[in-house]
Amino acid sequence: MSELKGKVAIVTGSSSGIGESTALRLAELGAHVVVNSATSVEAGQKVAAALATKGAYVQADISDKAQGQHLIDETLKTFGRLDILVNNAGWTTLVPHGDLDGLTDDIFDKTFKVNVYGTWWLTKAAIPHLRKSDDGNVVTITSIAGVRPMGSSMAYAMTKAALNHMTVLLAKSYGPIRFNAVAPGLVQTPWTQDWGTMHDFVSKASPLKRSAYASDCSEAVLGIVRNPHMTGQVLVIDGGFTLVS
Repeated sequence: MSELKGKVAIVTGSSSGIGESTALRLAELGAHVVVNSATSVEAGQKVAAALATKGAYVQADISDKAQGQHLIDETLKTFGRLDILVNNAGWTTLVPHGDLDGLTDDIFDKTFKVNVYGTWWLTKAAIPHLRKSDDGNVVTITSIAGVRPMGSSMAYAMTKAALNHMTVLLAKSYGPIRFNAVAPGLVQTPWTQDWGTMHDFVSKASPLKRSAYASDCSEAVLGIVRNPHMTGQVLVIDGGFTLVS
């Protein structure tokens, strides 16, 4: 409970799934956590209320630059500092890679606006405050779709590749803040609960014989936060799926 005592973390998109699991685990280690979502207000408030430490909930759609800044401002207003930013918020929709007409301009724009622009804007806004921490941390949740030609859509895969490279570039230029990414394979979350065929395929193909749990990803985030000499890394958490597919 004391390992991260006094630290303050923002976890975007944390009303469910990987974000919720990460927020709960950071609080269990003593951090104050700001829970965030764009729309699921009641669920986000419920997660904040369940934290083991004093937390907060801030509604903000990070694809809107002003709302992202509001998230930072409210965190500083409530806790006076920022040590950890977990960029988990993202958006996708299933579009077969061979269906270029199905990947409409609206889908393409929204995918990039949330996943890349929103993450970039929020990270830039956080950096001046993370510099004041004795171990400023940015952990971005990406995907194996960013390292292999796969994923829920071509647009989604492109955004995750951009985030992986953004992580490396920032790590090179903005130390001693640490920048790392967690790149999961398919994860069992509310978002993917109807993707039964894909879960079955991953379970049969991967060496560990299942798709990931949200807790697999949150433990990877904690491992990065706990390692003070780790930066510029993209940590693949996929049960070995990319070894065989």
